[in-house]
Amino acid sequence: MELIQTCCEPVLVEPIAAAEAEELAGGFKLLADPIRLRIISLIANSANGELCACDLPAVLGRSQPTVSHHLSLLTEAGLLSREKRGKWAWFRIDADRLGVLRDALSSP
Repeated sequence: MELIQTCCEPVLVEPIAAAEAEELAGGFKLLADPIRLRIISLIANSANGELCACDLPAVLGRSQPTVSHHLSLLTEAGLLSREKRGKWAWFRIDADRLGVLRDALSSP
C-alpha cells in the first residue's frame, strides 16, 4: 500500500476528488491503529529520530512478530524507512510522507 504523493490540496481548503479521498483515507486508516500510532510516536520522539525493531516489543507489550507486522505495513506505506544493521532493522519516519497526511488536514 503506497501512500499518495504530495499532490493533494488540503481537504479544508477545497473539496478533493474521489481518488484523492480514497488514497488519503487509506493513510489515515493505517494510522488509526493504536499500535502503529504508538510506533510513529516512539520513533518521532526518540533521541536520534530512529529506533531498533528489537526495542519495540518490550515497550509496546506485543510479540516480535506482531511488531514486525506493523512495522512492515508502515514501511510499505512509505511512512517509515528501514535500514538493516547487522541482524537488526532500524526505522526512521519519512517526514515528507507523513506530512502529506498532516497537510491534508491543515487549513490556510
